[in-house]
Amino acid sequence: MTEIIDYKTLLMVGRQQFEAQRFLFVFLEATLPDNHNDEDKQRFESGHSGELTPIMCVDKNLQELTDFPDLVAESKQMNQDWNIVLIACLSEKKGLPTTTEKVEQSLKMMVQAVHDGSAFSKFLAFDKQGVLLSFS
Repeated sequence: MTEIIDYKTLLMVGRQQFEAQRFLFVFLEATLPDNHNDEDKQRFESGHSGELTPIMCVDKNLQELTDFPDLVAESKQMNQDWNIVLIACLSEKKGLPTTTEKVEQSLKMMVQAVHDGSAFSKFLAFDKQGVLLSFS
């Protein structure tokens, strides 16, 4: 089994799956909380803290995806500045495409996980430079 270490290996693993994959993206903006103190501000300015807010979502099939710089370039067309993107995948079932309802339900679940501050380990996360992140 291939270890996912970057966006390129994520796409490679997606191509290795028996069933076609639908990729789900939730783009997040990091902001400084209103009730921050000086230490919070310093950590935020160094890129190590902040509140994460979902600002846009999209789903793509594997054939629509190329590389991380293309994903960033496409996101710029939406005029939304983001800091982190969460990624999950849905598999086709028995060769049938994933339904719009299932995609929307899954994206809503991802957004809710951000609002709840839970279950980040279920998703892959990348910063805008394409660095794979882990949450602690």
